[in-house]
Amino acid sequence: MRRVVITGVGAVTPLGHNVKELWEGLINGRSGIDTIKRFDPVAYNLPVHIAGEVKDFDPKKYLDPKDAKRMSDFVKFSMVAAKEAVADSGLELDKINHEKAGVIIGTGIGGLRDIENQQQVLLEKGARRVSPFFIPSGIANMASGYVSIEFGFKGPNTCVVTACATGTHSIGDAFKIIQRGDADIMIAGGAESAITPLGIAGFANMKALSTRNDEPQKASRPFDAERDGFVMGEGAATVVLEELEHALARGAEIYAEVVGYGMTGDAYHITAPCADADGAIRVINAAMNDARVNPDEVDYINAHGTSTPLNDKVETLAIKEIFGERAYQLKISSIKSMIGHLLGAAGAVEAVATALTIKNGIIPPTINYEHPDPDCDLDYVPNKAIEYPVKVAISNSFGFGGTNACLVFKEYEWFFRKSTF
Repeated sequence: MRRVVITGVGAVTPLGHNVKELWEGLINGRSGIDTIKRFDPVAYNLPVHIAGEVKDFDPKKYLDPKDAKRMSDFVKFSMVAAKEAVADSGLELDKINHEKAGVIIGTGIGGLRDIENQQQVLLEKGARRVSPFFIPSGIANMASGYVSIEFGFKGPNTCVVTACATGTHSIGDAFKIIQRGDADIMIAGGAESAITPLGIAGFANMKALSTRNDEPQKASRPFDAERDGFVMGEGAATVVLEELEHALARGAEIYAEVVGYGMTGDAYHITAPCADADGAIRVINAAMNDARVNPDEVDYINAHGTSTPLNDKVETLAIKEIFGERAYQLKISSIKSMIGHLLGAAGAVEAVATALTIKNGIIPPTINYEHPDPDCDLDYVPNKAIEYPVKVAISNSFGFGGTNACLVFKEYEWFFRKSTF
C-alpha cells in the first residue's frame, strides 16, 4: 500500500492570513472572534452579532486584481491557502508529472455573498445586469478549478460538499486517490465564506448559534457547561499530500503521515447527531481500522467540538465508548473555541492544526472552558496549550445530513519507510 505524507500546509483564518499566524494564535489561546464588521447585524435585526471573520484581507496582495474580481471570497481564500501550501512544500513545478497531480477543495455553502448580491441586482436592475461571472465565480467546485489552473495540475479534480465534514472528506478522499495510485500529489482542503446576513439569519433561526454578543471572545466554549451554540467562522486551509517515496526523492520536509480515513452516515436526522453517538463511534473506529491503529496508541483527538449542547455531549460519549477508561488519559481539544466553526473549511484547518501538533509537540487548548459539564468530563486541554509528544492523532468532523468523517495522522518515522502495512 502506498504511503501518504503531508509536505505543505496553508491557511487563511480569523487568526491571520497564513499558517504562522494561525499556529501562534492557537498555541497562545487567542480568539479570532469579534463583532461582525462586514455588515451591520443590527440593521438586519439579527439576534447574532458575532463571528470569526477573516480580518484586513486584501486579495490584491496575493492575487491578480482582475482575477480576484471574478472570484467569490471562498475561492480567494482557497487560492491564498493553496499558494502558501505549495510554496511550503518546496515543490518544483517544472519537475513534476502534472497529470499525476490533482486538487480536491470543498466548500459547504460556496459563494453565498454573490448569491445575495446578484439577487439584489436582479430585483433592482433587471436580469440583463446580473454579472456573467456570477455562476463561474461562486459555484462550489471553482476553488478546485482555479487552484488546478494556477499550478497546472491535470490529475483528479473534484469538489466535496458535505457541510461541516467537507474539509475532512476532501483530505481523506485525496489520501485514498494517492494511496491507490491515481495521483502522486494532491492539494486538498476546504474553504468557506458564509458570514452574510442570510447565512447568519439561517443558522440563527435554527438556534444553532451562540448569542453571547457582549462577549465575542468567550462565545465559543466547546464542552463548557454554559455553551449555547457555535460561532460562525470563515477562511480556508489546504495541505499538500504526497506519496512518500515521491516526497523522499526530492528531500521534502514531512509534517505527518496520513494513515487512516473513515466515513459514515447517521441515517437519523438532518441536523442533530444520534443521541447514542452511533455514527461518530463507527466513523472513528473505521478510521482507526483503516490505519491499523489500536485505541491505546492514540495520544490526541482534535475534536469536532462545535460548542453546541448536543454535539459536544455526543462526541464525548463516542470517545468514552471507543476508548473506555483510556478516554480519561487522552488529550482532546477544539480549536473552534478560538476561530469559530468554519463549516466547509473546519476539517481542513483542523487537519493543519493536527499536523502541526504532531510536528511541534504542542497541543492547542480549548479556551473558555470554565464550567465543568458532567456529560463532558474528559481532558479538553483547558485554556492553555501544553507541550506533549503526539505520535498518533485523530481529527473528527460531523456534518448536517448526518455525514461523518475522521482522519488518523501519525508521526512520520523514517525507519518504517519500506512498510506496506
